[in-house]
Amino acid sequence: MKKYKILTDIEESYNELVHKVSWPTKSELVNSTIIVMVASILMALVIWLIDTIIDWVMHGVYSIHF
Repeated sequence: MKKYKILTDIEESYNELVHKVSWPTKSELVNSTIIVMVASILMALVIWLIDTIIDWVMHGVYSIHF
């Protein structure tokens, strides 16, 4: 009986995940997570700072009376 293509694809995907993928160790995963968290916090702080500066400038511009 001929296998359907979808079943072949599923079987190949499973074999690749089980036998060919190199999964990170727990320490590598923890280190990567910490790096992503620190980078996210830094980016949030930078965006907040830029937003605060723009808000301050715009309040200054709009408070000028001609």
